[in-house]
Amino acid sequence: MTLEQIKEIVSTLDNVAFQLEDGTFVPEHFHITEIGVVTKHFIDCGGTIRNDKVINFQLWNANDVEHRLKSAKLLNIIELSEEKLGIEDAEVEVEYQSETIGKYDLDFNGKNFILKNKQTACLAGDSCGIPVEKQKVKLSALNDTCCTPNSGCC
Repeated sequence: MTLEQIKEIVSTLDNVAFQLEDGTFVPEHFHITEIGVVTKHFIDCGGTIRNDKVINFQLWNANDVEHRLKSAKLLNIIELSEEKLGIEDAEVEVEYQSETIGKYDLDFNGKNFILKNKQTACLAGDSCGIPVEKQKVKLSALNDTCCTPNSGCC
């Protein structure tokens, strides 16, 4: 989800709520303590040099349980970050503390923002040497008329 998409959604909400994919909610007294741009310049295992840039939101829980982030406040924080940091529209990732700092993609289910689990992956699959997983097929699911005499399959 991009920053522009988030701004469009937030402008229609009274309160902002985040939920993990397992249904657990981020406590409603969370703070967005940082908005920034994270740039990653790296080389993959196949030797390709890559650049990645995301906008990062950091969610944090404090002991001020009366705190609630209203949509107008979040829009103000976003606008300030755009102005002061020169942030342009890009994908947003969210940092949130669990056992360690987790990074999440973001989605919206019509009511709440959903923190979607991120997964690592090999970006150089064609040169990395990892075998492609073979598709498993149940023989009973195959049409047993395909290899009858005169069917043209053999």
